[in-house]
Amino acid sequence: MSKLKLMGKNHSDELYTPEGAIDILLPYLKPKTVIWDCAFGTGKLAKHFEEKGFIVVGKQEQDFFNTDSDMVCSYIITNPPFSKKIRFIEECYNRKKPFALLLPLTTLEGIKIQKMFRENGIQILFPRGRIDFNGKKAPWFYTCWFTWGLNLPEQLNFMKAQQQEVKS
Repeated sequence: MSKLKLMGKNHSDELYTPEGAIDILLPYLKPKTVIWDCAFGTGKLAKHFEEKGFIVVGKQEQDFFNTDSDMVCSYIITNPPFSKKIRFIEECYNRKKPFALLLPLTTLEGIKIQKMFRENGIQILFPRGRIDFNGKKAPWFYTCWFTWGLNLPEQLNFMKAQQQEVKS
């Protein structure tokens, strides 16, 4: 995830993706394809995907909103700054590439976002528990993968306990 370079940073914009958070996505991705991590941050998410055999494009200084819309990739997968979640979702829909964005469950709130989801479709992949972003074993909110174009089995997909263990 990208760190904001603004005064008065939003603390929820500096949460980096633990490896276990990507494991639940793997069954829905074609192996060895290209993933664009468009909110690169420290590169932690990219490293996890590369270790699983994927090719990851994206750089820390790259601006998702001002990058060529013909970026060669199979998927856009990232953990964007939560304060910019609506803008990231809009841009992903506009690019018409399958995407998965790790976002708080509260993303479902709001008239504008609900209209976008209703018009474009959305599938959600719910982890078994809260994702521990800070390694303190005390996550304070629930996040899930908001996806489009991954052809998940259901609109709402809940992981069973034996399917996934989120680790930091």
